Amino acid sequence: MLLREPSILTQAARRAALVAVVAAVAACGGGDGGGLFGGGGGGLFASRNATVPLEEMDAQSIFEQAEFELESGNPDDAAVLFAEVERLHPYSEWAKRGLIMAAFAYHQDEDYENARLAAQRYLDFYPAEEDAAYAQYLMALSYYDQMDQIGNDQGITYLALQELRNVIERYPDSEYVQDAVLRFDLAFDQLAASEMEVGRYYLRRQHYTSAINRFRVVVEEFQTTSHTPEALLRLVEAYLALGLTDEAQTAGAILGYNFRGSPFYDDAFRQLTGQGLTDEAAGESWLREIWDQTVRGDWL
Repeated sequence: MLLREPSILTQAARRAALVAVVAAVAACGGGDGGGLFGGGGGGLFASRNATVPLEEMDAQSIFEQAEFELESGNPDDAAVLFAEVERLHPYSEWAKRGLIMAAFAYHQDEDYENARLAAQRYLDFYPAEEDAAYAQYLMALSYYDQMDQIGNDQGITYLALQELRNVIERYPDSEYVQDAVLRFDLAFDQLAASEMEVGRYYLRRQHYTSAINRFRVVVEEFQTTSHTPEALLRLVEAYLALGLTDEAQTAGAILGYNFRGSPFYDDAFRQLTGQGLTDEAAGESWLREIWDQTVRGDWL
């Protein structure tokens, strides 16, 4: 059984170790060629005690060894072997299968950079193949599964959204679209949540202008997410703290028009009426433009 080498090993070192292991497996096989794969593994070994370099094995035998490693819980070793299928037998039918499986195995091993490289290579060489949609989906997952926690830099989340959009737009009839749409919505919501977290941070520290800028992003760019009602409430709070009553009332009006049953509206209404104000749009501001869009039905 193959031991899992330390992650600091280079690809070349890992390849050499795998060659040795495959050779050892070959040496233990029966003279009839059954060995590990049971039946004509073709090229697995030449005789009972032969040691066969990986370079001398046929594509199917390497592929099946990679599958064995994957099923044995060794996705890192499987990925190397799947990649070797394409490297050593680039013009075989197994090359395509090896490349997409390498992308899958790298992803299983949480080696997201190599998963993306393998998936992109598949898309470059086989854009019209059936598995191209899956390669694009793996590209998206390689970013999605790395998304930072709320409050951290969200660059990876933007990349995830871009690749998920590619799945949705380029392969609309694929089986991966429904999941891509769901993940897109979740990633979109996470971006809004990140803006909210930073906005609350500024609000707690009475940096009202900075807080408003964050909540404005949610209202203008992420209005379809679950964070919009709270963003409008926080705008009411921030504008009241600055004495900008027209903006506070307009934020309250938008909140009441769209989310009257929300507890965030109840809170905003209490704060406004507590200062003798109403939840009616007033004055001219960026929020007034949102109010006009709301009334026209163009905002949500």
